[in-house]
Amino acid sequence: MRSKPQNKKLYKKALEIFSLSRSISNYLVHDLAPLQKNGNEDPNIYFTGDIIRQSDELAPKIINAENQIFQDDRIKHANSLIHITNRLYKNCERLEQSESNGKEFVILLRKELRKFKRLQHSWIMTL
Repeated sequence: MRSKPQNKKLYKKALEIFSLSRSISNYLVHDLAPLQKNGNEDPNIYFTGDIIRQSDELAPKIINAENQIFQDDRIKHANSLIHITNRLYKNCERLEQSESNGKEFVILLRKELRKFKRLQHSWIMTL
């Protein structure tokens, strides 16, 4: 099994997204951590952890898909990557609706995810 990706551009973008997600989450968690006026916690705080967890799955999924022997298995793992990417994008949209000063950073992350999706589409065609 190879531990290095064949598509270095896609893999590098996945690592960038993970790094950006982690930074954004660290920033947003401070805005969302205080209790709301009604005493409840902000439900959007959970999305900060979700974007880290989901973005952390991107790079290993790329390598895992590329390491599959059979094309059907490669496509199955690539589709799993698409699903994670879509969930990550959706969680970014949810974070944009939160009452936080960091919304601009989430918009940046969504922009990077759109670039990743384009690279991902090209990559799937090569599997």
